[in-house]
Amino acid sequence: MSIEDTLAARGIVLPKAAAPVASYRPVMIHCGIAYVSGQLPFVNDQLVTGTLGNDVGLDQGVEAARACGLMILAQLKETLGSLDRVEQVLKLGGFVASDPHFTDQPKVVNGASDLMADIFGEAGQHARSAVGVPALPLGAAVEVDAIVAVKPA
Repeated sequence: MSIEDTLAARGIVLPKAAAPVASYRPVMIHCGIAYVSGQLPFVNDQLVTGTLGNDVGLDQGVEAARACGLMILAQLKETLGSLDRVEQVLKLGGFVASDPHFTDQPKVVNGASDLMADIFGEAGQHARSAVGVPALPLGAAVEVDAIVAVKPA
């Protein structure tokens, strides 16, 4: 079964890959490794903004991280042509806009991690960081980047 079939079976439609908001490329590939720039969470075409532990709840944060994961997949598909070229998700970096007393960043970033495992199976298992930060670009609640091993075209 292809990754496209897996997405369809789960009722997942990838968003349109977002254009960069500054001077960078969404994906760079070097020596079989794709480096995916930090992706922001769009749910129903709206950027999820705010701060976890303040005006964004845990469940909304998990959904935002999942949305970041979907955008990572959209960027990879646009660059690679097919998600079947993903060999292994190596690492996700999760950044969570957090109130100083909020300590559930790992639970939030599970939204992206669980998505990768669900879509790619064992190849979706990865190393990860989940970091609380005071602010993110455009006021986003969550940002996730990725490092992915890719198969040759």
